[in-house]
Amino acid sequence: MEPIAIVGIGCRFPGASSPEAFWHLLHHGIDAISEIPTERWDVDSLYDPEPATPGKMSTRYGGFIEGVDGFDPSFFGISPREAERIDPQQRVVLKVAWEALENAGIAPSNLSGSQTGVFIGIGNYDYGILVSKDLDRINAYDGTGNTLGIAANRLSYLLNLRGPSLAIETSCSSSLVAIHLACRSLQNAESDLCLVGAVSLMLSPQQTIIYSQARMMAADGHCKTFDASADGYVRGEGCGIVVLKRLADAVRDGDRIQAVIRGSAINQDGLSNGLTAPNGPSQQAVIRQALENAGVEPAQISYVEAHGTGTSLGDPIEVRSLKAVLAEGRSTEQPCLIGSVKTNIGHLEAAAGMASLLKVVLALQHKQIPAHLHLKELNPYISLSGTPFAIPTELQPWTVSTEPRLAGISSFGFGGTNGHIIVEEAPLQIQNLKDSIERPLHLLSLSAKSEQGLQDLAQRYEAFLAPHPELSLADICFTASTGRSHFEHRLAVTAESVEQLQQQLNLAGGQNGLECLYYKECSNLW
Repeated sequence: MEPIAIVGIGCRFPGASSPEAFWHLLHHGIDAISEIPTERWDVDSLYDPEPATPGKMSTRYGGFIEGVDGFDPSFFGISPREAERIDPQQRVVLKVAWEALENAGIAPSNLSGSQTGVFIGIGNYDYGILVSKDLDRINAYDGTGNTLGIAANRLSYLLNLRGPSLAIETSCSSSLVAIHLACRSLQNAESDLCLVGAVSLMLSPQQTIIYSQARMMAADGHCKTFDASADGYVRGEGCGIVVLKRLADAVRDGDRIQAVIRGSAINQDGLSNGLTAPNGPSQQAVIRQALENAGVEPAQISYVEAHGTGTSLGDPIEVRSLKAVLAEGRSTEQPCLIGSVKTNIGHLEAAAGMASLLKVVLALQHKQIPAHLHLKELNPYISLSGTPFAIPTELQPWTVSTEPRLAGISSFGFGGTNGHIIVEEAPLQIQNLKDSIERPLHLLSLSAKSEQGLQDLAQRYEAFLAPHPELSLADICFTASTGRSHFEHRLAVTAESVEQLQQQLNLAGGQNGLECLYYKECSNLW
């Protein structure tokens, strides 16, 4: 398989509204699970600790994102009346996709008419349940607003993208299946760029009641993956988007490559011992196929982001499958660590694989493996003693005897569709000669569709620069100028250094700061 570069990322996860915030959560071993917010549903009236109680849920917890109802429809050219009937999952996809493109340094407006594909994993339909309860309020916008496929199609429509545009629903493996299909689209030259992601929001109690009836929910609201006390999972929500290009194209275009997808594979359990039962042989087969497609030996994998939901049945089967494949040709001096992000943010269902992928991308960038939480006593049916496999319970350096670092990521749908991808750390990139030219001053140009939006953007830039004084001022200004779409409300700041730029933005973000730095009348400069 031709390698695929990840050149942009964006996310909304429990406790993390950006990739930087997500890494902070992972780095510090934070558990983002909380009680179900009252604005979602009245958990007191629906909770019963006894599993399978009719009409009740056996958990009070979940992983939730903030501001799920916040949306500026005018920014995306949508009327308020239509926006009201649009599933918040579609709204979150629009916002995070825009952020992922800006993270990639690609102005969304520059993609108009291009062979850009959109692949979105999605499965929850809570909003459609909510808005259809009042039959008198149903209108024509409910069709596009609550059809799952429109989550991808609306993004293609908004940006005038001409590549494939589809939603993928294979339950828990939707994200990795979307990644696999997008990679194939790029490798077949069907697409030149792909926006790939997944979204899942919990807006009504029905699904949690269903999973409680199936005894899938953890009593204490934690995914205790690989632990002896594992008794189910806790639901989480969120959205993750990545921007993909063929690696050769990304190198040619001078993109900031954040990681590389070396290979992927998907398969199905077929007729096994149960529709929802995990199947070890199928898990082994999909991992082997992904390794073969990537041209990677099992012993080269030094970390696996497991599906790892936290069930007493599924966890041991998954670990045995990993050991059966990845132990081949591996010496005791070639360790392989295994972890699951579900211990931090819960099981995001259709979006679970995107959380796993972004965790691995960030871990590769920082060369650190985050702690796997809630492991006190290893499940007695999991044996790691005397093997090169281990579960990291503390943050630790990602060390390898031979580079590059390589990781595997698994997602297994509860209907039997499995996915596995092989991710490699980004190659060393040669700095472009033009970036080394010294300039006495640099110009940062920002814009937004409203004055308040411009002020908020200036504040976000200032907050981002504060912990990153080592960043290249030339790169920051160049990307802001060429990698963002430009709007009517504009701001220009000159600076000699990152520190001075931060000070200028601090002034601009203040209550009266834009009065002296805001250039509405100078739009001809851009």
